[in-house]
This record gives sequence, structure tokens and C-alpha cells, in this order.
Amino acid sequence: MNISHKFTCNVVCLAALVFAVVGSVSAQDNSSKSTEKEKELIAVLRSDATAAEKAISCKQLAIHGSSAAVAELAKLLPDEQLSSWSRIAIEAIPGIESDDALRNATKSLEGRLLIGMINSIGVRRDAKSVQLLTTRLQDKDTEVASAAAVALGRIGNDAAKRSLREALAVAPDKVRSAVAEGCVLVAERLHANGKSAEAVALYDEIRKADVPKQRIIEATRGAILARNEKGIPLLMEQFRSPDKKMFQLALGTVREFPGSQVDKALSAELDKATSARAALIIQAMADRADTVDLSVVLKAAQAGPDAVRMSAIDALARVGDESCLASLLAIAIGENMDLAKAARSTLVSIPGEKVDAQFASLLPSANEKSYPLLIEIVGQRQIEATDELITALKNSDKNVRTAALGALGKTVNLKNLSLLISQVIEPKHPEDSAAALQALKVASIRMSDREACATKLANALNRLPAAFKSNLLELLSEVGGDKALATIGKAAKSKDPRLQDTASRLLGKWNSVDAAPVMLDLAKTASEDKFKIRALRGYIGIARKFSMTNQQRAEMCRSALNAARRPNEQKLVLDVLKLHPSTDGLKLAIKTMDNSKLKDEATQATLFIAQKLGRQRGNIAKLLETAGFEKIKLEIVKAQYGFGATQKDVTAVLQKQAGDLPLITLPAAGYNASFGGDPFPGSVKQLKIQYRINGKAGNAVFEEDAIIILPAGR
Repeated sequence: MNISHKFTCNVVCLAALVFAVVGSVSAQDNSSKSTEKEKELIAVLRSDATAAEKAISCKQLAIHGSSAAVAELAKLLPDEQLSSWSRIAIEAIPGIESDDALRNATKSLEGRLLIGMINSIGVRRDAKSVQLLTTRLQDKDTEVASAAAVALGRIGNDAAKRSLREALAVAPDKVRSAVAEGCVLVAERLHANGKSAEAVALYDEIRKADVPKQRIIEATRGAILARNEKGIPLLMEQFRSPDKKMFQLALGTVREFPGSQVDKALSAELDKATSARAALIIQAMADRADTVDLSVVLKAAQAGPDAVRMSAIDALARVGDESCLASLLAIAIGENMDLAKAARSTLVSIPGEKVDAQFASLLPSANEKSYPLLIEIVGQRQIEATDELITALKNSDKNVRTAALGALGKTVNLKNLSLLISQVIEPKHPEDSAAALQALKVASIRMSDREACATKLANALNRLPAAFKSNLLELLSEVGGDKALATIGKAAKSKDPRLQDTASRLLGKWNSVDAAPVMLDLAKTASEDKFKIRALRGYIGIARKFSMTNQQRAEMCRSALNAARRPNEQKLVLDVLKLHPSTDGLKLAIKTMDNSKLKDEATQATLFIAQKLGRQRGNIAKLLETAGFEKIKLEIVKAQYGFGATQKDVTAVLQKQAGDLPLITLPAAGYNASFGGDPFPGSVKQLKIQYRINGKAGNAVFEEDAIIILPAGR
């Protein structure tokens, strides 16, 4: 033995020994824990615990239980609520105690509970219960008799088989289906155990019996599979059956059938079947990928009824290989549009590296009709064929050049991205510009190194025709990253109004905080007011929707207020402060109250933020005092909400929400939601409030959904 190999074996053996010892100790520990757990669960069953608690204990005993738990579980078998739960545990616990418990329970139970016991006996395959179940086959309750038949089938020994065969001919109609089901279960076990001849005999007996169609279908399937290759004639018989269900049975069974002989039979059957059935047979053939006769499927794709050809073309997407390409290409450029479309889809889908290589090798010698299609497929399959595609760009046919550009967009790497950039900047054929730009977009978005891609695009910006510069900015926006952001920011400050318009719009949609400094700078320095406003609104939008610290958000809002020249944008900033209440935001709102044009809005924002933060937080009260707000005693005397004579009393709602500020924040969004519904749908309602602030009476009226700030006389 090689020394290193011997050493390796010794190490592995030692490791195995260590794991075995550890595993043994672990198993002992787990066993000890399980025993303790079992005692706890049994104690629950013996206690006055609720049915729900006992049900959970039964479920856990299926994991932790042993024969020691069976006696207590058996006591629950007659219980309507807990019988099924106890059976779950008993079914899982090994040993004769479990079998005895279920068997004994059948003596005193009836109806649904008895059926449950019989089902569990079947699950455990208790051979000692065969006589009991045979007797139950005669039960006057047909559901009990049916359950006994199925349980005998699950047990499946010789005694069970005899009982079921005897009952098959004499059982009442309502029970015979279950007897046949039991016979099928027995036959399946016989076949699995290598007793195929006995299984065939039993399957055939079921097929000849007066039983429901479903049982005949099950038996026919079993009879075919149990016969192995000798079952092929019976299988083909079902393919020819006028009965659709038997034909469907054949389609399903052939997918299970072992060996290649059945594939030859299917090929022969294909010529005899109607086109509708032949199409389905081809799909079944393709599902037998390991043994399918590919030449038969390919032949069906080339000629015959359209339905059959369509099915075969579809099947080749799963089982085809490089030998099918020529035929599929011929179909794909043929006159039958439906077949051509299907063939193109299959050509894209056929798996395999050899298929890719074959496609690439076909490009140089392709004829005029197949050339554009081959190029398109190369792109869709993402086959590396850059040199061949560059050659195609020189073709005089626009369709070929367009296909080549599209394929390069799907396949070109970062190193060769300049090929597409040059096609956009200096196209040999001007009519190819749009296709080149689209290809560049597809390629750029594919690149994993976004910064490197953006650098290449940015370097090309100045060399582009003016008409395409905005398009390239759009593309840079989709690529994203620092370089793209810097390039777009620079374009927003250019002298070209079109680039300014495009760049400022793209910055407004930028999906990260990184754009904030660029947008703030543009808001201050843009050449036209409309671009300043657009940039400022985009900047405010970043402060509104992105995650950041309270200090950062407040600083952005402060910068926005300083840059804003119109009340519209200033009010948007106050809205941001209200949406993200913070101490830093409160300080800024208080400071903004000094602006006479924003005094009312800033006052509302201040009170709103303070209410959201709560008076208990930090120095909120002191901040409000510096703003001229003192602690007040607010009493809501009466409040009504409605329209005209239709008024709803909402006094209690407002009294509950009133605090020590003149601002009242409602419990829900909007008046209707807060006041329990719309008292007068379709009309603009008002909220009327009678109140006292520090003992001084007052009245106020608010339009629907207005912020509620009561005049405090400060």
C-alpha cells in the first residue's frame, strides 16, 4: 500500500472512531433527555390539563415516546377530541404495545373513531390484525369495511391477500372499490419484493373484476410495469384505446417504463396514431431523455402534420443536440411562420457546449437567409464569437448589421466595449446608430465592473454627436456609481441646454444619498432658475426618502432652506422635518419661525414635531419656551364634525388627544379615519371646536383634514 494512502486511511479511521465514540455519548445523552421529556409529557396526559395541551403532548410523544407512554395514550383513543392526536403518537412508537393498543380499541369503538383505529393499524402493517380486519370487511358500516380493505392492502402479507381476493368478487358495490384498492397495494408490494408473477396475476384479476374505472386504471398500470418488457404489448394496447383515460394512462406509464425496447415500440406506434395523439406521444418520448430515439423525433419535426411537427420541435429543445441544428435552421427560415417561431425558440434552448461551438462554426459559411438568424441566436445564447460578429458589421445588409450589433450587446466583454462605443460615435452606416446605441446600453448594464464601464462611457461623451449625448447620459444613469454621477453632474453645469435638462432630470432620480452634494451645488450654481429649482427639489427628496442620522437630515434641510428662494421649496423642507421628527429638526423649525413668510407653516411644524417627540424627551420644553410656547392647560369643551345639519359629536376623541400644547394630533390619518367614518360622503366637512386654554374660552373651525392648532393667544 502507498504510504501516504495508508496514512490517510489511518487518519480517516481514527476520525471515524472518534466520531463514533462522540456520537455514542451524544446518543446516550439524547436518550436520557428524551426519557425525561417523555415522563413530563405522560404527566400532562395524566393531569387535568386542557385538551389543547394534551394534544400537543401527544404530538411530542410521537418524537419522544416509547412503549412506556402507550398505556396513557391508549386511554385517549375513545376521546372524540384527542383520539386522532393519540393515534399520531401510537403510530410512531415501535413495539407490540402500540399494535395491541390499536387492536384492543377496535373492540369498543365504532364509526369515525373505529375507522381511525383501522387506518392506524394499516399504517403500522400489523400482521396480527388480519383476521380482525377480514371480519370487518363484512361490517354493516361500509366506511368501516372500506377502511379495513385498504388496511389489509397496506399489511400486504399472504393472509391479507387471500382475504382481499375472496372479497373482490362478493363485496358490496360500495365496498368493492376499496377492496380493489387494497388488492392494488398488495400487488405493488409483491412486485417491489421481486414476486412479479404473483403481482401480475393479482393485477389482472382486478382488471377483470366489476370495479370502478379508476381501480382498473391503477391495475392496468401495475400489470404493465410488473410484466417488464413483456408488458409492452399491453402498454401499446392502451395507446390505441378509444378511451381517453386509458390513453392518458399509457402516456404516464411509458414515462416510468425501464429499458430502451419501449422506445422502439413508441416509434412504431407514432406512425399509427392520430396527429393529436402522436403529438402527445412525442412529448412522452422526449421525457425519456436517456433512451429516446432522437432520429425519430427529428424526423417528426421535419415533415408531417403541423401539430406533430410543432410537438417534435418543442421536444428537441430538451433532447436535441448539435446533429439537429441544420434541420431546425431550415425550419426556422421556412415559410410556415408558426413552425419557424417554434424552431427559433428551440435553437436558443438546446443545451450543450457542442451546440454552441457548432453555431459559431456555422457563421462564416451561412447563406443569406440563415445568416441574420444565426447571428441573433449567437447573441441569445451568449456565445463568444466577437471576431465573427465584427465581420458581420461590415455586411451590406442592414438586417445582418443590426443582428450583429444586438449580439455584441449581449456578448461583448468590458475590454471590447469600445467596439460598440465606436459604432455609436462613428458608424460606417448612419442608419445603424440607433441599433448601436441600444447594443451599447445592453452591454453596459451587463458589466460587473460598473465604475470601469462608466469610465469608458464618460470618456466617449465628448466625442459623441450632440444628438446622442443625452442618450449616453441616460445610459450612465442606469450604470450608476461615482464616475457616472460625476459625469452627469458636470453635464448639468454645461453650456448645452439639452444636456443641462437631461442631466438635472437624471440627478433628480438618482437612487442614493451620494447625489446630494452634486444636487445642492447645482441648486446654487445652475445657469437657469428652472434647473436650480429641479436640483433643489431633488435634493429635498433625498432628505425625505433616504435613511440617515437625524443630524445629517437636519443639516441637509438647513442647507436646502438656505438655498431655497421660493416658499414652495421651503415648505417642502418643513414637511421633511415633520415626516422625520427629531430634536435637531425641531431646532431648525423653531429658527425658521423667524421668517415672516413662513411663520405659520414653521409654527405648525414646530408644534407637530414637539408633539411627536413628547415633552419628556430632553430639553423639548425649554426649546419651546425659547420659541415663545409655554405649557398650557387645554380643555376641549365640545367638538363636532360634519356638514350642514349632519354633525357627529367627536368631543371624546379630541379630549383624549389633547395635551399641554395648542396642537392636537389625531390617532389616525385624516379626520374620517379618526372620527369613525365619513358623516356626509361627497362633501367637504368642517371640524368645530369649543375649548379653553388656561381658562380662557375660544372657538375654532378647521376644514377637513387641516392641522389642528388652536389659537393660544401668545
